[in-house]
Amino acid sequence: MAFSLAAQTQTGDGTRLNQYGMEVNRVPMVAESRDGIMVFESWDQQTRFWFDIRVQLDGAVFFGTKDWMNPIGNNASIRRARLGIKSQINRNWYGEIDTDFTNGFFELKDAIIQFSTCNWEFRAGNFKEEFSMEQLTSSRYLPMMERPMAMSAFAPSRSLGVDAKYRHKWFYGAAGVFFQEVSDFETANWVQDANQDLGRSQGMSYTGRLVFNPFWKDIWRGIHIGGAASHRTPKTSVDPRQLGGFRYDARNSTSINRKKYIDTDRFPNVTDHELLWNVELAGHYRGLRVQAEYVQANNYIKDGTGIVNSVDFSGIKKYTFDGWYAMAGITLFGGEQRYNMGGAKFTQPTRGRSWGDIELLVRYDHLNLNDQNIFGGSGENYTVGLNYYVNDNVKFVLNYQYSKNDRYANGRTRLFSGVTADGTPTTDFRQIAAPKGEGGVRIQMIALRMEIDF
Repeated sequence: MAFSLAAQTQTGDGTRLNQYGMEVNRVPMVAESRDGIMVFESWDQQTRFWFDIRVQLDGAVFFGTKDWMNPIGNNASIRRARLGIKSQINRNWYGEIDTDFTNGFFELKDAIIQFSTCNWEFRAGNFKEEFSMEQLTSSRYLPMMERPMAMSAFAPSRSLGVDAKYRHKWFYGAAGVFFQEVSDFETANWVQDANQDLGRSQGMSYTGRLVFNPFWKDIWRGIHIGGAASHRTPKTSVDPRQLGGFRYDARNSTSINRKKYIDTDRFPNVTDHELLWNVELAGHYRGLRVQAEYVQANNYIKDGTGIVNSVDFSGIKKYTFDGWYAMAGITLFGGEQRYNMGGAKFTQPTRGRSWGDIELLVRYDHLNLNDQNIFGGSGENYTVGLNYYVNDNVKFVLNYQYSKNDRYANGRTRLFSGVTADGTPTTDFRQIAAPKGEGGVRIQMIALRMEIDF
């Protein structure tokens, strides 16, 4: 005899029912902690369920600025507060949802349906496009507090789409088709308004990546040679008034400094399509790692475009902007770098001592947003980092950074980038008294991150 409850779970003979009264298959599971992550897994290891939670607390102080510069406030913030739920349904099917509640604002990160077989993997949903080794690296494994400026300015992040990946020994390849960005309430409204009110299609991106690793058999050494390309048409995940436009920008340092000195400004309804490409080089040996990337953005202008926001686009076919970075790091107490061929990127190094390990890193990165009659500015950062890996779940990151921008880096003429002949601060690069090629702000920063993953 069955129970007649709304949330019925069991009949008189012990058969399990779901909340809709339907009989369900049962798979006993065991719980265990794997490197601090709570995992529930079936005895046959076909089914697995776990949480992916991440908290990053940042603080930064800025100094070395001139009196004429716009002041930069010291501050602390929650950089990431992530809650992810992941499940391996069986040998072939996997699902994931990942959200962020940073500073109290909800944002959708990953929402994935995945099918895997042999060396192939097929995904659908919202996830990162396969472009840039550093961009694809999980924020929990970032060597520095923030990604290089060029990655922030150019590299696509998460979009709604489908892709396929193939991995076999020394080869990694991925290709996908992507639509609009899915992140927060404002973005969703823009997409819906563009469709409902204006009948606009979402726009599409075609993104692919290839990586070669000739030492794929060795876990203690490796060489990464890769590259990616992305052909992109204008998306509706922007303010409908900005459709078909472009804007490239980046902060010099942490998200605590909200000023974006390097910024092309917005130019709506000028872009026909965009072509991004990059080259990736990396290697590791024991505790040493080196990594570098170059990325270029080519924005092709629609025929017949005239003056937009005081810039004359007449006769201009395309704009080319670019950036690059080079980085090296070494563990100081015997830990070894780890490379994940399954994603063609680095993960967290091992620790050489019972109390953990310390990693020393240096990085140079450069971004140039000046081309023809657009002066978005250029800048470079010199960064030194110390990472203390306490265990698999707790990490402390200390960064010192010196940033140097050119005279054109004025935040769309809203920020001072030099002084006139009489010492008056100015946002107009044409009035700066310094010799040509000089001017621009100089910033120094010390920042600390405390992170826990569980």
